[in-house]
Amino acid sequence: QVYLVESGGGLVQAGGSLRLSCAASESIFSFKAMGWYRQAPGKQRELVAVITFGSTTNYADSVKGRFTISRDVAKNGVYLQMNSLKAEDTAVYYCYLDNYGVNYWGQGTQVTVSS
Repeated sequence: QVYLVESGGGLVQAGGSLRLSCAASESIFSFKAMGWYRQAPGKQRELVAVITFGSTTNYADSVKGRFTISRDVAKNGVYLQMNSLKAEDTAVYYCYLDNYGVNYWGQGTQVTVSS
């Protein structure tokens, strides 16, 4: 069992920035991928960004150019830098870890962007 703990959510005005952090309970060096999903009220959970074992990154079209995912293997952490935030970015953001088909999820952190 791998435990993931998110932090960094909050309330921000449109155009502002937030940095989400996700700390894993064990080394992330060998996992297939880690990333972030989000779920807005009344909507399905959607992929925001992912970073693979080989450091390849992928982003949802809606956040390309505004969000950046990164990881720090030494700290067992994955981060999401969110810039130029929009009201439509408001959601609960979940960290996830893909251990080659076995997925783990954090508890989520709320991001609210006021317009």
